[in-house]
Order: sequence, then C-alpha cells, then structure tokens
Amino acid sequence: MGLDILLFIVSLVLVLGAQGIVSASYAKYKVKENKKGVTGFDVARAILDKNGLKGILIVETPDKLSDHYDPTRKTVRLSTDVYHNATIASVAIAAHECGHVIQHKEKYVPMMIRSAIVPIVNLASKIGYVVLFIGIIASLFDLTMLGIILLCATLVFQLITLPVEFNASKRAVKILESEKLIEQQEKSGVKTMLTAAAFTYVASLLANLLEILRLFLMASRSRD
Repeated sequence: MGLDILLFIVSLVLVLGAQGIVSASYAKYKVKENKKGVTGFDVARAILDKNGLKGILIVETPDKLSDHYDPTRKTVRLSTDVYHNATIASVAIAAHECGHVIQHKEKYVPMMIRSAIVPIVNLASKIGYVVLFIGIIASLFDLTMLGIILLCATLVFQLITLPVEFNASKRAVKILESEKLIEQQEKSGVKTMLTAAAFTYVASLLANLLEILRLFLMASRSRD
C-alpha cells in the first residue's frame, strides 16, 4: 500500500470515527431527560437574557445536529430535537451555541479573527482547487504547489476554530452550573457531549493536514 493511499485511509477513518463518536454520544444523551425539565430553547433563552442578549433570536431548524449561531442575523438556530426536548443533549448543545453568542458580544479574539478571515479562506480554497487541478493536468509542479499552498488557508481556519469551540464548551458548562440549569450529576453527561463535538474539529483538522500532505507527496512524485 502506497503512503498516499494510507494517508487517505487514515484521514477518512478520522472523520468517520469523529462523526461516529458524536452520533453515539448524541444518541445516548438525547433520550436522557434533564432533572430541571428545561428544553434547549428554555436554556438558550435563559442564558441569553441573563447576559443582556434579549435581542438575539432563537429559531428552530429542521436538520439534525445543525445547531449554530448566525452572527450576521443575530440568531441562534437550534435543531428540532434540541429546541423542543428537555434532555441533557439539548441543554448541552443550546448552552454551547449561547457560548458563541457571548464570545461575539465580548469580542473574543479567536472568534473575531475567524469571522474576519472567512471570505479570504473561502476564496483561497476555491482558487486553490482550480490551480491545483490545472497544475496536475498540465504537469506543472510550481503551479500544483501554489494550489496546495492556497488550500493551506483551510488549515489556518480550522486551527483558529479549535480555541473558539473549546472556549464555547467551557463557557457552556460554567453557565449551566452557575445558573443551576443542570444538576451536579448531569455535568459529566454535558461534558461528554461537548467533548465529543469538539473532537470532530480536531479530527477534521488532522484529516485535512493529512490530505494536504498526500497532495504534496503526489505532486513531488509527478515532478520526479
């Protein structure tokens, strides 16, 4: 088995494994009712109001695990299960998304940097794939390398994303405890959920790094 094939397999296993861990954790805690009987919406509204963020909307979105904070529309979007259900998974996810809202309010530096570079990363990624394709087809090593370098912008974005996500999860646990939205015995379940979700970002970063290394090895071989 060639090294480039091995790298591809490892990166694929990382991504699928991370998704599997998240799905398994979510499946476990989405059926465990929280003692307070609060839904994801209840938790999100309580946290936002407590932090002077009554102007932030909370809306339901139909796609599973599609929960996110949209800073451009000042809206927290919670998937149907999270929005309506009073489970440990619901409060963990809702609190995490509210952590992002608070980051935005406080101008948390990594989040501000990430938001600022999104257009640059998107453009660099699109151009990178085009340049890479042309370089490979035309057997132009320098052009291929330029494409790979441009694709490295996604690595920078993913690297900056890590502290943003870990910090949001840390805030979530702290807020849920301080506001007494969960019982002490539920804390481990919340942490497990948030840790599993954070692992997907780590796995995605590593998988992307391996993919770029694979492309570099392929380009080097074609040059030889």
